[in-house]
Amino acid sequence: MAKKARQRISYVLELDHSSCGGHRLGVNGLAVDRDNAILYSGGRDGVICAWDLNLDLNSHDPERVASRGAKPRPTTKFRASTQAHTHWVNDIVLAANNTALVSASSDLTVKVWRPELGDTEPHTIGQHADYVKCVATPNSADWVASGGLDRKIYLWDLNGKGKSLEIDVRGEDVSEKASVYAMSVGRNILASGGPESIVRLWDPKSGKRITKLVGHTDNIRAIMMNEAGDTVMTASSDQTVKVWSVTAGRCMYTLTMHNDSVWSLFSEDPDLAVFYSSDRSGLIVKTDTRGTVEMDEGLSVAVAQEHDGVNKVVACGDYIWTATSSSSINRWTNVETGPDAQLPEAFRHLRASSPVSRSRKPSAASVEGSGKNEIPAKSILRISNTAAFPPELNGSSESNLTPGALPRKGSELMVDPIVPVIEPIHHLPEETIEGQNGLVKHKLLNDRRRVLTLDTAGDVLLWDLIRCEVIQRFGKKHLEDVEPEVNTLEAVAPWCSIDTSSGNLTVVLEPFNCFDAEMYADELILPEPVEFREDQRINLGRWILRYLFAKLIDEEIKRDEAHRLKLNEAVERRHAATRLNPPTTIMMPSPDAQGYESSDSPVATPRANGANFPMTPGLAIGVATPAPNLPGVPEKTATTNSPLEKRPSQQLPRSSGEDYFSGGISSADPPPKSATTTAGADQTATKEEIPKSPVETKDKDKDTAKSPSTPFGKKFRMGMSFGTKKLGRSASTSIEKPSTAEEKPEENKSESSSNHEKEIDDNFRGVIQKVHNDYEKQLLENPDNLVETKITPALPIDAPVLKLPPGTKVIIQEETSGGSANLYRGTVMSVGVDADIIEEKAPMWLGEVLLTNTIPQKDPVKVSFVLHPWKDSLPSIATADGNNRLNANRMLRVKKILGYVAERIDPQPEEPEPGALKPEEYLELYCNEQLLPNTMSLATLRAHIWKGGSDVVLCYKANGRKEIPKELPQPTLEDPVVSDPGAQTTIPPIATVT
Repeated sequence: MAKKARQRISYVLELDHSSCGGHRLGVNGLAVDRDNAILYSGGRDGVICAWDLNLDLNSHDPERVASRGAKPRPTTKFRASTQAHTHWVNDIVLAANNTALVSASSDLTVKVWRPELGDTEPHTIGQHADYVKCVATPNSADWVASGGLDRKIYLWDLNGKGKSLEIDVRGEDVSEKASVYAMSVGRNILASGGPESIVRLWDPKSGKRITKLVGHTDNIRAIMMNEAGDTVMTASSDQTVKVWSVTAGRCMYTLTMHNDSVWSLFSEDPDLAVFYSSDRSGLIVKTDTRGTVEMDEGLSVAVAQEHDGVNKVVACGDYIWTATSSSSINRWTNVETGPDAQLPEAFRHLRASSPVSRSRKPSAASVEGSGKNEIPAKSILRISNTAAFPPELNGSSESNLTPGALPRKGSELMVDPIVPVIEPIHHLPEETIEGQNGLVKHKLLNDRRRVLTLDTAGDVLLWDLIRCEVIQRFGKKHLEDVEPEVNTLEAVAPWCSIDTSSGNLTVVLEPFNCFDAEMYADELILPEPVEFREDQRINLGRWILRYLFAKLIDEEIKRDEAHRLKLNEAVERRHAATRLNPPTTIMMPSPDAQGYESSDSPVATPRANGANFPMTPGLAIGVATPAPNLPGVPEKTATTNSPLEKRPSQQLPRSSGEDYFSGGISSADPPPKSATTTAGADQTATKEEIPKSPVETKDKDKDTAKSPSTPFGKKFRMGMSFGTKKLGRSASTSIEKPSTAEEKPEENKSESSSNHEKEIDDNFRGVIQKVHNDYEKQLLENPDNLVETKITPALPIDAPVLKLPPGTKVIIQEETSGGSANLYRGTVMSVGVDADIIEEKAPMWLGEVLLTNTIPQKDPVKVSFVLHPWKDSLPSIATADGNNRLNANRMLRVKKILGYVAERIDPQPEEPEPGALKPEEYLELYCNEQLLPNTMSLATLRAHIWKGGSDVVLCYKANGRKEIPKELPQPTLEDPVVSDPGAQTTIPPIATVT
């Protein structure tokens, strides 16, 4: 079975709507509906917009064109828009008689939008394995062709029937540059081109290759085909436009009116006699070859000059529209280039004398026209290197335009041609369709919860990734200048990635690291106070996922209640039947019998969003508190059926390798071989550790048993106890329990084999199936007991309540060879309604996090450090062999290290006096001679204070508030090896292992 592709969760933060409609980033695609006077645009923000032009595009106004847009024109109005894609829209095309708009995107999809039919959202009709670069369709056809970087061309049915044809562009050549960047479709022919600089012709019915046209020397960026299908026009990054004969299979003309990479071509002429082209320098050119025998004798005019490269040019009626890397779209007045074109007198004379263009007889109006509206000489471009009109200008031949000029003498040197200065006719557009501001740059701050962004207007914003909103605005500043003002001295594990390529702030959560980052709960600023445990940490990934999908959790709890109601109805019927037919004898079950359940176990269904949750026993345990055994109380006091273990929400403690509170500070050096211990002792020591916050993890008992390292496996008792006034460990964490948990499945193997044989889906629904299977198993084992819920979402104490903006978008994606493909897209408000889709598309790990509060287990990252007294002012805590190398979880705070030091140099009685100073109140910790804050973590001081790769060197000293003895107290001599698993052991929260 093929390995399932990795899935990720993304969410998009809402941007302010500064104006109604418009793009936030550059525009890549344009299309005009002539009959309805609608302009469509596709942008790099993934948005498709429709604009009402309020123009008559079916009539020609020679007077207005001649006056070059002097008359005021009605402004364009925003009509509609849709967030069609999550990545760049690379191309759009009108299809099916202008009733459907098809878009190609870098999110790998091809979509169709029918706004006139009431569609608010586009529908996906096809998908590639890499970026989709272009789409094309013949007139009145019910299919569209798409090409992409996956070297494939697909034909898609517009009515949703899927793929009708697939063409592998590589063919037998297996070219690495066979990506499809441009495409055009005729009646019976399809042309494609790309980085390999070859134009390939295909049969769109069979998919077979007809021929290939070789001649370009760089990437082919645009292709057009005439209505008859016998002529192909291509534009390339080699700065040329070529015209090919399909029947002859060769290039007929090479047009060189551009001096930069040609990016776009457009024509409405069935014979391509009039066409428009644009290049990387921003030049827009109109070429007219009507009435000429040879194409290179046509007229080529520089119409306008944009500030950026023109990605797309379209023309209709008397207007031209251009799209660039700006979010705005410009409209220009078209230029008359037909027989009535007003050319300079010298040019009219030369053109009239040309034998191939005499058929173009100018009208009297053009001959007698004033110089005001004539096309300037500097705006006329030489269409090709072989064109006779206009003549090539150089330093000694400009006089060729003037009668009576002296010819060059034979003995004179040929002067290098001077590139003429091109002067476009229009310097300013007739109208600008304004776009909005999109994000173009970002900086993730050290706390990895806040992001600085810069938008296209130059404004700097500060975002909160957890609250999904802007928290501060800095106006027009440099992002680099603002960063020092808001950045903090922190080191947090990477848990998300930021993407602003679509102009929006997108946060991407990957399953391999989205649960790595934590923050201390006492650093939170919440609208409503929550009573947290001491030094409790909040997992950032679990926190945001809990409330991105809060509506989904609500829906799943409702469905679970309905499902259990049906199951419990059968149990109630059996109870009713028993009451009607009471047995003559009653068998009392033994407390040790399997399946016996305590009557004090409450039945409660947790509600989503943190409403009236019952407090789980594990939450009452201070996570930084030791768990000593009470004298005289055996550890085997909890049975497998105790209420603490029956509750679905009960969370088992992690092993010592999972949390610094349980593992504490341990020796960074391996223990001497003489200090050996049995496997039983290792397990005993491991189970003595202190539990973390109640988080369900996968295979806890199994992973604990096979843990490669047990920091507390070998201990010296220091002759003192620590924190015995704190709460002890729950009896449910008995050291005997793992063996019971491991043996129980063996005993019930035959009973539960049928349950294990049931296959579950490898998706979100699989988690629900496992829960339902557990219900069935529970009914088989205890048919008279009501089924209790096993849907246990994270409680508010682990994930404080968030109220996210309703427009926050939620996206589920799947990794593909070319990037990522969208499986689902919605908002935080729609995830509940879309529960069925999410159950099918979302990964299983998401279901486990949301419904069972289970996050994937991962070994914590530890930091090694050395503790020294400051200038020998206090006793050393090194062991007898001089070892003072230690390691601990990267999140361990300075105050915990000071507590560890105080335990060894200033032991306190089991019942400290009222008002006694805490260790952090009379001790200080230094690194590189810098006083460390008590709340700083090991990771932060290593990254920002120590700034090195070796062991961190820390020095402790007294601040004078308390007198500390100059010598260490003598430890009580006890056996350092625990050989009896049942022996009573007092474990300090932070202990060394020698």
